[in-house]
Amino acid sequence: MSVIEIEHLSKSYRVYQKQEGLWASVRGLFRREYREVKAVRDISLNVKKGEFVAFLGPNGAGKTTTLKLLSGVIYPSGGTARVMGHVPWKREIAYRRRFALVMGQKNQLWWDLPALESFRLHQQIYRIEPAAYQATLDELTELLDIGQLLRQPVRELSLGERMKMELTAALLHSPEVLFLDEPTIGLDVVAQHRIQQFLKTYQEQRQITVLLTSHYMKDVAALCRRVVIIAQGQIKYDGSLSGIVDQFSGQKLVTLQLADGQPTGEFARYGNVVSVEPPKVKLRIERAQVAKALAAILAQHAVEDVIVEDPPLEEVIAAMFSQVQGPGT
Repeated sequence: MSVIEIEHLSKSYRVYQKQEGLWASVRGLFRREYREVKAVRDISLNVKKGEFVAFLGPNGAGKTTTLKLLSGVIYPSGGTARVMGHVPWKREIAYRRRFALVMGQKNQLWWDLPALESFRLHQQIYRIEPAAYQATLDELTELLDIGQLLRQPVRELSLGERMKMELTAALLHSPEVLFLDEPTIGLDVVAQHRIQQFLKTYQEQRQITVLLTSHYMKDVAALCRRVVIIAQGQIKYDGSLSGIVDQFSGQKLVTLQLADGQPTGEFARYGNVVSVEPPKVKLRIERAQVAKALAAILAQHAVEDVIVEDPPLEEVIAAMFSQVQGPGT
């Protein structure tokens, strides 16, 4: 069953072209020039109930615009979308009670008040029954370990603590669909890991549908089995995370643990030498040549251990973005 159904969705903006110079600015007061920016171009996508999907792309690809369309924040220029049977931009109250949007660069909590006061306001906005509100708040408080922070003004919290509060506020009404836009942006490694663990646990327990945008590949690797890549407003890839590596990485990293006394300067003929830290040598070898190269290495060198692995996910994704954006972008 598809919870999110998108068909040929598009969104364009008219952007004012300001000219340089005084006289050009004066002329612009009477005759303005615009250009059309196509943020989203004819995308189609289905997401099933309970999926945790990564929605990735370079800056300006259309990720946030798509989430705003699905949240009903903006209207499309063309196409259709339905989330749980609702048309998002109709902004029906029934729909707003069934989804949540969390944007890592936007705050929904009152800055000078304790988060608990904002939570109570959310309770009234979403008309959550007192017993259900308290039960959900207790559950989220325990999962996120924020009991000691609830009565502290939001402005006094760290970035990671504020994100925990933002997630709590978003989940108080128990949404069935959650849109996450860069939820770990700016967080340190420890805070990122804690948010990842919470999201993974909560999604598995509740089986809610999640659409996540993030520039942190560790978020994606930890949380998502399915990845959708958008570039230039169009979907360029829809499949598994491992499929990205297979499709867009033509090389493997081979780490050799050499026996004592083995020279480390004779390996450039097998591939590109990434690093030499005796007795270890790391090579980058074309995938199709790995077996042949290893056979030659093992026949001519005393090797105690071999590790063959894919390049770092960040590197593969960056290479993919370069390919799907095309030349000159």
